[in-house]
Amino acid sequence: MSAIQLKGEYKIYYQRRTLEGKNKMSTLNIIRNKIVHRVFALIKRQTPYVDLFAFAA
Repeated sequence: MSAIQLKGEYKIYYQRRTLEGKNKMSTLNIIRNKIVHRVFALIKRQTPYVDLFAFAA
């Protein structure tokens, strides 16, 4: 829930999907899976997280 409240890519993604008429809980589950997959990828690669969204114009 805090991921969609903070300014960033997850908030924008949540707002875009809900405006398209998608179910809010379904969108939250997608965001949860994105976070979990990202964490496990970072652990597997043993690299620090780089927020590419911050570099986008």
